[in-house]
Amino acid sequence: MAASIRIAAAGDVHADTDSRERLASAFAALDDVDLVLLAGDLTTCGDPEEAEVLAEACRGLTAPVYAVLGNHDWHSDRTHELVAVLTDAGVRVLERSTARLDVNGAHVGLVGLKGFVGGFPDSALPDFGEPILRQVYGITTEDVDALDRGLEEIEECDVRIVLLHYAPTVATLGGEPPGIWAFLGSDRLARPIAEHAPDLVVHGHAHAGRLEGSIGGVPVYNVAIHVTGRDFWIFELNGCGRTPHVG
Repeated sequence: MAASIRIAAAGDVHADTDSRERLASAFAALDDVDLVLLAGDLTTCGDPEEAEVLAEACRGLTAPVYAVLGNHDWHSDRTHELVAVLTDAGVRVLERSTARLDVNGAHVGLVGLKGFVGGFPDSALPDFGEPILRQVYGITTEDVDALDRGLEEIEECDVRIVLLHYAPTVATLGGEPPGIWAFLGSDRLARPIAEHAPDLVVHGHAHAGRLEGSIGGVPVYNVAIHVTGRDFWIFELNGCGRTPHVG
């Protein structure tokens, strides 16, 4: 039987030159985890020099690191450079893509994508009106479809994890003002999660959100460091992908 899998997850680390020592210390302490997940907003303004700060912190890790980008990482429109810096340090950046790896005898499948806006009941963007607004709706549709395909691709894995930046449920938005919920994610992302029932979903972005929620019976965690109050939130899943122990 596969042993348990220990996962360290964090979102919204917002690396910059001022955070070099903080990040180096936080990542150096990850000596007893099997997998590291970074849920977007890896940098402050999407500058490759900021990405290098995070890359330096990741280079010494023995555990594999997977990440998705966030809205901050797109701000400078230099994502290709940013991803290249992180890839050179061994970080695998997922965007509407999947990964499979063996961890402690278990086959682990990851689906990673940034996600996008669109809102939730009573504050949802419709597929109607000005073309530019319908374009936003269409981008979220592409994310929903990619998430659905990705979960189909990893269906046979022992443990299945979804890594996002934007929230797929209001359950983890917590103290965020309802007036900005449309910019914090979309419950359209919840449909493939509910249908495929992965073992764990993690996201970030909502700094004033709530740590824990669910979609059906699927546990969803907002691992933004502003929410967890620590450098990493630790999950322990058994090799059969059962409900995680967290702390």
